[in-house]
Amino acid sequence: MRALPRGGDGGQENGQSQAGTRALKLETKLPERPGLLHAVPVLDVFALLWLLFLLGPSLLRQSGVMVELPPSRFQLERYQETLVITLGPGEGAPRIHLGRDAVTLAELTERMEQLREEGAAAKVMVLLQTDAGTPVGIEREISEMVLGKGFRLAMVGANVPAARFTKPSPK
Repeated sequence: MRALPRGGDGGQENGQSQAGTRALKLETKLPERPGLLHAVPVLDVFALLWLLFLLGPSLLRQSGVMVELPPSRFQLERYQETLVITLGPGEGAPRIHLGRDAVTLAELTERMEQLREEGAAAKVMVLLQTDAGTPVGIEREISEMVLGKGFRLAMVGANVPAARFTKPSPK
């Protein structure tokens, strides 16, 4: 940008204004249409949306343990307050997770007792996610413990199409 003295202002000479100050005309060397400069805010919005889609799933409440659920034809209704217990594959005994925390069976029993004493049993639904390879005895032991503490229990299965469930053919 450079300043040029303005000339020809109603009979004023040498660029002097009526107040005795000099008036300047500013001239820019930038192009009239900067093109890409107008696209920068749009790119910012796209970058923000891209980050939201990438990070969004990690912000959801998940148990954090990958298990292979057995198939089921039924869908759970939505519950306001849930507590997720996950039985995952492990070496020897299955791994137990309460939410995202790995716990032992004794710790799980103790924490469920604490929640019951706090009054959570009346309003919390316990969702039991069990890996397909988990022994039924362990699953039953945990479900009986949860029900014994006064909690409501729902067992979670994988949602599969009805085509997988076929009636056995008569022999």
